[in-house]
Amino acid sequence: MKSLTVAVLCAGLLLAALGEVAAAQDRCAPSLDFTKRVLAGDREVRLCEAYRDKVVLIVNTASKCGFTPQFDGLEALYREYRDRGLVVLGFPSNDFAQEYQSEDRIQAFCRLTYSVEFPMFAKTSVTRESAEPLYRFLGETSGEYPQWNFHKYLLGRDGRLVGSYRSQVGPQDRALRGEIERLLAERPT
Repeated sequence: MKSLTVAVLCAGLLLAALGEVAAAQDRCAPSLDFTKRVLAGDREVRLCEAYRDKVVLIVNTASKCGFTPQFDGLEALYREYRDRGLVVLGFPSNDFAQEYQSEDRIQAFCRLTYSVEFPMFAKTSVTRESAEPLYRFLGETSGEYPQWNFHKYLLGRDGRLVGSYRSQVGPQDRALRGEIERLLAERPT
């Protein structure tokens, strides 16, 4: 009888531990607790599920901006580090009147001109006055909303906001790359 009691107790502890693991896996970092529609498509992506345990670089983009050539550097970062856990997420915005109206045209421009393969999402608003929920969260958390196109927010593997980088900080910036490499070296919890 005593061994049966011990077995039941052990099974209960095992189930509780498995439940805690499942609950931890279901938790979503507030920075990724958003569902976004892919650019020029109908499919929606729950950021938390798609990019859990990734280092995430979120960028508001524009096709007709002086910083538009940063697409090359962003794609280079993505290709160099994606196998180690980096994802770049692009959010086209016309808040500064430098983006095409049509999402199909934005997508074609990004792919044909800069060979962009990193995930791009529906056109969005990013400025303090009109920020949609993801950018409102990032702006409030960092204390810094995008002042122009190609503002970058860097999230660690745990979804924690690690840095906010103005447009002038390019994708190949030594400090940004160093922070990405440091975060990639951290193992998911």
